[in-house]
Amino acid sequence: MASKRISLANAQALVGKEVGLAEWREVSQTMIDQFADATDDHQFIHTDPARAAAEGPYGGTIAHGFLTLSLLSAMTYEAVPALEGMVAGVNFGFDKVRFMSPVKTGQRIRARFILDKLRERPSGIVEINYAVTIELEGSIKPALTAYWLTLMMPDRTKDRA
Repeated sequence: MASKRISLANAQALVGKEVGLAEWREVSQTMIDQFADATDDHQFIHTDPARAAAEGPYGGTIAHGFLTLSLLSAMTYEAVPALEGMVAGVNFGFDKVRFMSPVKTGQRIRARFILDKLRERPSGIVEINYAVTIELEGSIKPALTAYWLTLMMPDRTKDRA
């Protein structure tokens, strides 16, 4: 998890700027197989290395696009500073997700986060929108791009005291 915490005012000053770059992480066949089991998506291009090499368009197995997208949660925790006074972040949705290049088994990826919008609601919930790119190591073309909508939930325990 990103150890740095920043104030809402400091975060607002970062709108339009890069706020995080995750470490490279390998997408393994084990990860792909576990994702296939969790989603019941066992298409051979993901789960059968021999058949994917012989018959598939990519020369081997590839990660599910949704697996790649789902890794954003882990990468944001390690790369993006947390907001002070917030106890949880939740997905609000995505706009314009594009799967640009397949992630081949064994490739390494990382996410780059640009803070696109930040707005505090009257309730204290903070809407944060990121322009995200998942990069492929050694490639100019990214694995995916997305506009990620999140909500940060304030610590309500102070209100009950």
